[in-house]
Amino acid sequence: MKVIQVAHRGGEYPVYIGQGLLATTSVWSRHLHGRVLVVTDQTVAEHYLARLKPVLSEIDHKQRVILPEGEEQKTLANWQRLIDELVELGAQRDATVVALGGGVIGDMAGFAAAAYMRGIGVIQVPTTLLAQVDAAVGGKTGVNLAAGKNLVGAFHSPAAVIVDVDTLTTLDDRDYRAGLAEVVKYGAIRDAGFLAWLEQEADALTARLPDALMEAVFRSVGNKAEVVAADEREAGERALLNFGHTFGHALETATGYQRFRHGEAVAIGMGLAARLSEWLGLAPVGTADRLLALLRRLDLPTELPDDVAADRLLALMRLDKKNAADQIRLVLLEDIGRAVVRPCPSDDIREVLMP
Repeated sequence: MKVIQVAHRGGEYPVYIGQGLLATTSVWSRHLHGRVLVVTDQTVAEHYLARLKPVLSEIDHKQRVILPEGEEQKTLANWQRLIDELVELGAQRDATVVALGGGVIGDMAGFAAAAYMRGIGVIQVPTTLLAQVDAAVGGKTGVNLAAGKNLVGAFHSPAAVIVDVDTLTTLDDRDYRAGLAEVVKYGAIRDAGFLAWLEQEADALTARLPDALMEAVFRSVGNKAEVVAADEREAGERALLNFGHTFGHALETATGYQRFRHGEAVAIGMGLAARLSEWLGLAPVGTADRLLALLRRLDLPTELPDDVAADRLLALMRLDKKNAADQIRLVLLEDIGRAVVRPCPSDDIREVLMP
């Protein structure tokens, strides 16, 4: 087992990374307090809820909520359901929410913990690669609105993050590949050596070889922890973690959260952002081709669908939370391993949306 400490303004919390951690009571016992609400989805419950029995067996007051799957479930209505469950459980300020699942579960359960009694403990237990390397670390929580993704939420640091890489063995191929997009992101924006390692180990990663997986998760979480420690509330460096996300979120919204996994949309968005970086003269020629080649080796999509209009995406991008003074602010590359945030004119963005 490896442990990474993530610093935040209230202290720090551990991220445990290893195999068999779902049933490792010595890890859990340090962080479970009060009454416990376990939040998960249908598929994860079938595979992994039973593995928590040794951990939860000595807790008298516990409850579980099993939600439907999918990004379309990340709604205020389901968030309200979690709040109601906490009330029914009789949860007090010492209660703990356990978020067992992917990014959707982590975001909703974390937001419920952030809001209930102005903040109770949450343990993030990510079961998808995307959540393990990104969504579960950093304290961002929230739900979607019809107008856009994650428009309502809060920063709420977890008490701990427990990453059991064994959960990746049952992950659907498409969901697994989607998680690799967020892994690539860290190399693209701040760790050129990591991106070179990913190029070298791409075949091992697509085959889910354990040693390669542990290293990819460990290095990704390490990068995320450094960024969060430097900029918890996304005032500066943390905004770089949104590389590809402004395009990606707009694409997800335009397609009703039905056609693309989050990581797939981000992969397409990273390709667009890299092309725009070259178009603006920020990045050397060939930067986009190198990034796109790696994404394709990892079996990720890199092209916009023909039926999504550029003007529709631009309109949605204007709602992005990073924007200021009515300008679309994007994370762009100066080179592999070095990124910046800057405002971009709509005409330039349209050039990459309509090549």
